[in-house]
Amino acid sequence: MTRRVLILAHTGREESMIAALEACVELHANNIVPVMYADELADMTGYLGVSDVSMEILGRDVTLADIELVMVLGGDGTILRAAELVRDHDLPLLGVNLGHVGFLAESERADLIETVDWVVRRKYSVEERMTLDVKVRVKGKVVAHTWALNEVALEKGNRERMIEVVTEVDGRPLSSFGCDGVVMATPTGSTAYAFSAGGPVVWPGVEALLMVPISAHALFAKPLVVAPTSTLAVEVLTRNGAYGVIWCDGRRTVDLLPGARIEVTRSSKPVKLARTQISTFSERLVRKFELPVQGWRGPSTEETFPSTSQLPIIKNPKPKSQLEGPPTGPVRPVPDLTVTRHEMPGSLEEGQHTS
Repeated sequence: MTRRVLILAHTGREESMIAALEACVELHANNIVPVMYADELADMTGYLGVSDVSMEILGRDVTLADIELVMVLGGDGTILRAAELVRDHDLPLLGVNLGHVGFLAESERADLIETVDWVVRRKYSVEERMTLDVKVRVKGKVVAHTWALNEVALEKGNRERMIEVVTEVDGRPLSSFGCDGVVMATPTGSTAYAFSAGGPVVWPGVEALLMVPISAHALFAKPLVVAPTSTLAVEVLTRNGAYGVIWCDGRRTVDLLPGARIEVTRSSKPVKLARTQISTFSERLVRKFELPVQGWRGPSTEETFPSTSQLPIIKNPKPKSQLEGPPTGPVRPVPDLTVTRHEMPGSLEEGQHTS
C-alpha cells in the first residue's frame, strides 16, 4: 500500500520552502509519496526551481482520506492552520518548528532529516489534544458556531473604551467588570494568549478549561481553572455601548454587539498531534523559554531504604500492692492549727494615738 505524507509549509518564508523541499526529497527517497497543495507547490517550485521529485497534488491526485500523516513546517500559526484543514479527517499533525517559540511543534529545523526518518520507520506516537466548542448567542439565538484548539479570545472592539462583561461558570454568574477582554483556553493554549495575559501554565495531560481576564478593572478578576465538563460563558453588557470581537486561534473571528453571549464547552472532536521524541512537558518548557536551571542536582541515583525494626510495646505499670477500699484502723489525730494572737510589748492599744 502506497504511503503518502502531506507537506504543509509557510510559503511566505524562504526557510520554510527550503525545508519543505528537503522533506519531499527525503520522503521520496524512502518510497513515501509527498503530497502538497497546488498553490504551495507552485510557490515552492517558482522560488526554488522545478524539482525532480515526483509529488502529488491534494484535491487533484489524492484526497485527505489517502494521507497517513501531515508534516507541518512553520510556527504555531502554521500548525493551527493545518489543524483547521484536517479537523474533520482525523489526521495526526507533526510540526517542525521554524518560528519563534513553537510549543505545538515536535522538533526543530535542525532535526528535520531525523524527523523524516522517524516518519519513515513509523517511530511516532499520537496524542489527542482537547478543543473548544464555541457558540455566540444574541437574544437566545445561536448566530455563530465555531471551535478552537488554543483559545477563544473576547477583545474590545473600541480602542478608546473598555468592554463591560459578566463572567459565568456552569450557569452561575461570578463577577462583572470592565476589561480589555477575556481569554477562554485549553491546556494546549495555556502557553499562548492565556499565558501572556497572566494565566497559569497547565500540562497538556490535564483536562481542564481556563478563563483569564485581560487587564480587568476589578479586585476579583483572577484566572480560573475549571472542570472539562463545565460551561464557560461571557456576556457583553450594554452599559457603555462598547462592542467586542472574538478570535478563535487568531484565525476565525466574529463581531459582537452589546448584549451578545459567548458559550464555551469542551468539543467532542480533539486534534491529534504526532510525537517522535520521548520528552516531558517540563523539558519542553525549559527548552522553549530557556529557563535557568543552574544548580539542579536531580533525583538521587541510588535508592536507599532505611532499615526498620519492630518497636517495643510498653505495657501499663502495675502498683506494688493492691489497694482495696478506704484505709482501716485508728484515725490519726489532726493537729490543732488555731492561731493565737500575742501582743508585742509596747504595742498600741485600740484607740491610742501617737503624738
